[in-house]
Amino acid sequence: MTKPPRWLSFLLSCFGDPNTLEEVQGDLLELYAYWVKTVGERKARWRYGWSVLKLLRPLARRKKDDSINHFLSPAMLRNYLKIAFRNLTRNKAYSFINIGGLAVGMAVAMLIGLWVYDELSFDKTVPNYARIAKPMLHQTVDGMTTTSEWVPIPLSTALKNDYGSDFSRVILAHSSGEQILAHGTSQFTKRGSYVEPGFTEMLSLPMQRGIRSGLNDPASILLSASVADALFGKTDPINQIVKVNNKVAVKVAGVYDDFSTNSEFRDMAYLLPWAQFVADQEWVKRSEDNWSVNAFQLFVEMAPNTNLDQVSAKIESVKARHAKDEAKYNPRAFLHPMSRWHLYSEWENGIPVRGRIQFVWLFGIIGGFVLLLACINFMNLSTARSEKRAKEVGIRKAVGSVRSQLVSQFFGESFLVVFFAFALALLLVQLTLPAFNEIADKTMGILWDNPLFWAIGIGFSLITGLVAGSYPAFYLSGFQPVKVLKGTFRVGRFASLPRKVLVVMQFTVSVTLIIGTIIVFRQIQYAKNRPLGFDRNGMVTVRMNTPDLMTNYPIIHTELLQTGAVQHVAESNNTTSGVYSSDSRLDWKGRDPNRPVDFNVVTCTHDFGKTVGWQIKEGRDFSRAFSTDSVGLIMNESAIKYMGLKKPIGERVKWGEEMYTIIGVVKDLVTDSPFEPVKQTVFRLNYTWTNFITIRLNPQLSAREALDKIEPVFRKYNPGGPFDYKFMSDEYDQKFRAEERIGKLATLFAILAIFISCLGLFGLASFMAEQRTKEIGVRKVLGASVLNLWGLLSKDFVFLVLIGFGIATPIAYYSLSDWLRHYQYRTDISWWIFAASGIGALAITLLTVSFQSIKAALMNPVKSLRSE
Repeated sequence: MTKPPRWLSFLLSCFGDPNTLEEVQGDLLELYAYWVKTVGERKARWRYGWSVLKLLRPLARRKKDDSINHFLSPAMLRNYLKIAFRNLTRNKAYSFINIGGLAVGMAVAMLIGLWVYDELSFDKTVPNYARIAKPMLHQTVDGMTTTSEWVPIPLSTALKNDYGSDFSRVILAHSSGEQILAHGTSQFTKRGSYVEPGFTEMLSLPMQRGIRSGLNDPASILLSASVADALFGKTDPINQIVKVNNKVAVKVAGVYDDFSTNSEFRDMAYLLPWAQFVADQEWVKRSEDNWSVNAFQLFVEMAPNTNLDQVSAKIESVKARHAKDEAKYNPRAFLHPMSRWHLYSEWENGIPVRGRIQFVWLFGIIGGFVLLLACINFMNLSTARSEKRAKEVGIRKAVGSVRSQLVSQFFGESFLVVFFAFALALLLVQLTLPAFNEIADKTMGILWDNPLFWAIGIGFSLITGLVAGSYPAFYLSGFQPVKVLKGTFRVGRFASLPRKVLVVMQFTVSVTLIIGTIIVFRQIQYAKNRPLGFDRNGMVTVRMNTPDLMTNYPIIHTELLQTGAVQHVAESNNTTSGVYSSDSRLDWKGRDPNRPVDFNVVTCTHDFGKTVGWQIKEGRDFSRAFSTDSVGLIMNESAIKYMGLKKPIGERVKWGEEMYTIIGVVKDLVTDSPFEPVKQTVFRLNYTWTNFITIRLNPQLSAREALDKIEPVFRKYNPGGPFDYKFMSDEYDQKFRAEERIGKLATLFAILAIFISCLGLFGLASFMAEQRTKEIGVRKVLGASVLNLWGLLSKDFVFLVLIGFGIATPIAYYSLSDWLRHYQYRTDISWWIFAASGIGALAITLLTVSFQSIKAALMNPVKSLRSE
């Protein structure tokens, strides 16, 4: 027999490991003999030489000792992942429910989180955000304090003169409403504002073209980028002429970036100089020294190193000092910081109690609860399924696994599921965000480049995985392998108690959301069904925003009636969708001199009452047959009640320096918020102070046919402006948009919460049916019917849902009663809402559980008992 080269054997004896040299040499000689027989002597020598080289101590690699592996070693981590994947693929339905439910919960939480982030970031794009404020006024009437952002012009002068060192800028502004902007054949109706020149610097307005100081020229205008593109296309707009309301020609001095959608100025499509406003409107010029005309907005920028609260306290008495005749109202000025404009916009008795902040809290809580439901599902299913792995734990312990390895295994599986759910949630959010934005009226996107978003998302995933994996990790890893493998191991009688508690929590949240959603929609519907005092159907308004409409109204009125598409036409200074004029100069016999006066004022033409369809309660309507109606007044019921008049018809009212007579009383017209009481309102004739044309369409024609006949009349007499009209029904419905949007979002989240709860119930019902398979088989053999078995498997869940309903009812009643108190005109909370919610939750539970219960009850008992 041939032998290997001696020099290789000598090399091995010199540099090999002396502790194993003899065994290694023997093994190599046997291998060499085998190689000679199989591959030939030449190749055997090569293999022998290569093996010797690998065994020399300078070159040999020490084999890792895997007998005891650290529980976080790469090998063990790979093993954990491998087993976790196998468990997920082996139990596909369980994995789908667990990952899907958690992903939906995470997606809802992300959507709500993005919504809340958007709300909290309003106006934060303004560099001086923290130093900008809005001077506002508290005034006390009959012991009730009202708060308004509308202030008199002289307040601006007083702040500059008396407290100049506290402010860097004091800026007057006034919304111009909708005005026509025209250049050549391009005409658009847009919203904008008249502002003093420093406004652009205060907001650090980003300019695309021109300069911020362009408004120093009284004949200039600044346009938003979108409006400039619409009017001029690719032409450079700077120094181009734009006509405003076909009346005033102004020069484009600059183009600024559109305000972001989460800005209080989002609708500000253009800016006009304040000097132009004063020159164009005589009433503004008269108001420059009048402390009683609270009709303007004021913005201030705090000086460096000043404290807003301290300055706010300093200016409190500024109006009271200058307006002595208004001391009875106890006017108190204060600064409302920009950071609170959006979130705290509604005041009650001088305190900011409402606004978007209530919805931020509401949705934040809902998002937290929906996420809690998903986590409860995850923990319930994880703990329920983990009990089936007792034998696995016993075997692994028997072959040498230590507890730390088992704990790591269960935590690894938990983290794997959570991160799968997190990835799926990101996908769901990306897919649903466009639809969600449409409902919420937002333009949000996932904050991919925001470290806080990732920190919260990943941090929450880690916490969820840790909490959900803690029960199986520490509970199962403590099993005694002898009991498990002998079959004497039994789960404790209280092992299912945590799951039952969590199911009760789920349905407490779900039932509360169901009740809340129903009451939100009832409140909206209650306000919608409120008697309006006029007929809004078939009524159209057109803003009189050009000189042509104002001068040609008499002939427009006549020709509109001649079209046959119109029943009545009238003019007024306000539409019936909102009254923005008020007066405090009225006086009457028997008025309490200590009681302040505050009336809404509507000036109109003779046919206004017939056009809007108001309801005369006492007296008569305005009539051309009575020339004295020029000094006649019609008042609403609230005004008569406010004045304390028992027999109002014929009563004399002093208004300023003139005397008027009450000729009629109409039922209250809901012109402002449909959720608030109607304010005292007075109507009088005035053909010069009118801003809107109100048209009652012929009900015999469709709206489209009627408008087609009306439009040529306006085109004929108002060629310089587009035919812009608004249906009063749409304007009225607009008042409910915020509440309806909240209602839709609440409904969506309630449905998702119920869906997540049902997923969890389905998984638990499946587990319980599987766990009691043999018991069901025995009962069937002994004569139990399908109905008996269905009741047996369903009663536990029904009991838990009833407990959840019992807890949810007082919580929902208390929280929603508090929410409804914010509305003076509100619905009541009926008992049937709670009953319907409870029955609905019970029905959903039975439908969810019944599938698994009936499936288990119909199973052939032979299959379940053949192993016994």
